[in-house]
Amino acid sequence: MFGRTKTKAWRNLESLQHKYNINMRELFAKDDKRAERYTIQLENMLVDYSKNLINDQILDGLLALAKERGLADKIKEMYSGAKINQTENRAVLHIALRNKENKPIYVDGHDVMPKIATTLEKIKDFSEAVRLGTFTGYTGKKLTNIVNIGIGGSDLGPFMATQALKPYWAKDINCYFISNIDGTSCAEVLNHIDPETTLFIVASKTFTTIETLTNAHTCRKWLVDALGEHAVAKHFVALSTNKAEVEKFGINPDNMFEFWDFVGGRYSMWSAIGLIIAIAVGYKNFERMLEGAYAMDKHFYEADFAHNIPVILALIGIWYINFHDVHRYAVVPYDQYLQYLPSYLQQLDMESNGKSISLDNKYVDYSTAPVVFGGAGTNVQHSFFQLLHQGTDIVPVDFIIPAISHNEIGAHQEILIANVLAQAEALMNGKTEEEAVAEMEKCGNSKAEIARMKKNKSFTGNRPSNMIIVRKLDPYSLGMLVAMYEHRTFVQGVIWNINSFDQFGVELGKKLALNILPELQGTAVQVEHDSSTASLIRYIKGIRK
Repeated sequence: MFGRTKTKAWRNLESLQHKYNINMRELFAKDDKRAERYTIQLENMLVDYSKNLINDQILDGLLALAKERGLADKIKEMYSGAKINQTENRAVLHIALRNKENKPIYVDGHDVMPKIATTLEKIKDFSEAVRLGTFTGYTGKKLTNIVNIGIGGSDLGPFMATQALKPYWAKDINCYFISNIDGTSCAEVLNHIDPETTLFIVASKTFTTIETLTNAHTCRKWLVDALGEHAVAKHFVALSTNKAEVEKFGINPDNMFEFWDFVGGRYSMWSAIGLIIAIAVGYKNFERMLEGAYAMDKHFYEADFAHNIPVILALIGIWYINFHDVHRYAVVPYDQYLQYLPSYLQQLDMESNGKSISLDNKYVDYSTAPVVFGGAGTNVQHSFFQLLHQGTDIVPVDFIIPAISHNEIGAHQEILIANVLAQAEALMNGKTEEEAVAEMEKCGNSKAEIARMKKNKSFTGNRPSNMIIVRKLDPYSLGMLVAMYEHRTFVQGVIWNINSFDQFGVELGKKLALNILPELQGTAVQVEHDSSTASLIRYIKGIRK
């Protein structure tokens, strides 16, 4: 049993945490090969994990934990189509969506690759027809405003990816996303588009998701009011499996794109959910994104764990969460186009591994997923970086930087790169009181001023980070980057013995909302609630009268 009866590898790591008081400054001073030894390069991606609270013994201990947890077998199970999503009895095959060698992968005795290939071909044909203007709107005008209506994985992935790949958009295409049930989300988009040139993509597997369908019906009414009922079939497409509801809505079933229960929402941007990406950047670039993800998939499956990027990053995360009591983690891309990557990773990590029930149906007695946050550098240097440097809590950071920018304007990229490298160095080195004193003396500060300020101007340092560098942010490197984080999340789920692929915690509040909604609308007798909820319902109804 894993957990309450601690395993050998787990106990060893606990002893190593007590044994070593890691000081990164000292380790770098003693070992001029540390960065070289703790760096992995895959094609044009380089991951330097040398600025972490680890040494060779700790790394060996973490690798032993991965071996003890049977990680190699778990990876093979996922890639083979085994139903590793045990609570929902499903395979987990987002890797099949970018299986560029087209090797057969079987679920319940059936090779899933032919239907994936068929759907990808349909995405290719449709996206190119929209881009070339051969699939037009009801009045014959080219569709240049593409609106994705979805929520969760049907929104965050494609939104992040389209924004990341904005330099590759067709010049006459504009992409919009509606996800929030707040009417403002719809209004802000509808106020900026023309019905004659707008294509709505409704992304809902069951075609019953209340947020998505509410927004879709609002957009449908807006379109019908402008162009009439018959325009719906030329301005709406569906990403769904519910043909009956899609037809009922007025969408031509020929324009319904299938996806499958072996692909979870937050892992689905590689599927038909990525249709808006393909329209925006072109199918060839969408395919390049799949190829980049496949390159990381192949690396993850084949590389030994000591030189395996997702495995190493996952194990370092385990080291902090479970052996240093660190429960937060920052992702900071130094690229404006990647500004939404942290939001995407919040769902990927926290929805996947925010679990407290193990695969053997017991409550865990150890920490699982951390709180993930972040934002684009250098902006966030002026928001939460103060806490990273001098706060009471340690926060590990993933820094991400393209070496070459899409917009090489003046000295911008050099300044950006200088900042990201300096932040990682500053977090690691810090500044001793002696160094702070010497610095203030050099500036001519008085002894009294130095005594008063030396603690404020010193930094403990020894704060960990990873540096992830890609040559340039293009479709291929984005695919690699996202797949890397997907596999990192999976590895941590294996170590924690939890199911990373269900999300029952998402459902409770949504179900209770369906009970409260009729009360707010005045169509049902008030049901029993706690006193707080009941009084809040009364208060809000009173204001809205």
